[in-house]
Amino acid sequence: MTKTGYFTHPDCRRHEMGPGHPECPERLDAIEDRLLASGVGIGLDRRLAPEAPVSDIELAHTRLHVAAMRGLRQELKESIAAGGPPYSQIDPDTAMNEHTWTAALRAAGAVLAATDAVMSGDLENAFCAVRPPGHHACRDKAMGFCFFNNIAIGAKYALERHRVKRVAVVDFDVHHGNGTEDILAGDPRVLMVGFFQHPFYPFTGDASRADNMLNLPVPAYTKGMDIREMIEMLWIPRLEAFKPQLVFVSAGFDAHREDDLGQLRLNESDYAWITGRIKEIAQKYAQGRIVSSLEGGYNLSALGRSVEAHLRVLADL
Repeated sequence: MTKTGYFTHPDCRRHEMGPGHPECPERLDAIEDRLLASGVGIGLDRRLAPEAPVSDIELAHTRLHVAAMRGLRQELKESIAAGGPPYSQIDPDTAMNEHTWTAALRAAGAVLAATDAVMSGDLENAFCAVRPPGHHACRDKAMGFCFFNNIAIGAKYALERHRVKRVAVVDFDVHHGNGTEDILAGDPRVLMVGFFQHPFYPFTGDASRADNMLNLPVPAYTKGMDIREMIEMLWIPRLEAFKPQLVFVSAGFDAHREDDLGQLRLNESDYAWITGRIKEIAQKYAQGRIVSSLEGGYNLSALGRSVEAHLRVLADL
């Protein structure tokens, strides 16, 4: 059985953006409930996510952006103490509460700790059940439910701290990982492959910004079998040629057919198949090393089932 880490922290539940917001703490509860009910959770090596050092976050983000997020947290705490509202609005979809800063440090820290563990051989692969998500966070801006780009930070950390020569990033969220692209485009040490619904938020990705980006924009209502065929024909040859030494996964499950935030038509078996193909590449070239981190997925039942399918493959359960 593969030794699979499961990184999370209670602080990731304390970040929330208001009643009725789809990116809610209950997402982590839905995953935990499903892992408990299915028995998959028993087969995982559970670990608490540390807080990421600011110096590592700044591998992917500008100092100004990090300072702005820290400053907003302080302003919000002072405002709440004076009787003000509990949220600071970043954009129409994204808000910060007094716990967001710490949750964001834990989310990035989970990916860093997972990277350390797989690089040392302590774990073969890992999944980070964290929030806030990250793949819309650009080098100098928070957006789309995201504050710091967890996967891009992990990729930069692997390149700079662990001296990994080739890192792959796989993004199967229903939305284009524009922030990850913003941070990693043009770096020949990285290959990023992704599919996403288009045209759709954030209305980017239809043209690749650099040679190391392989974007597959697909129309609404695309089915899982069509996605599988595109992955086989386009992703896999590029990944094979690139020979990554470590694979990061932006694991968004909002392309599920039951998820109302998107209109793609994937199901759990599609996520299991995609995970299996990623794992084959990692075993062939990267000693099995995969670090996967939660991005989207807002139908709670579908999210729980999809993460279970993803983890069953990662952990050989």
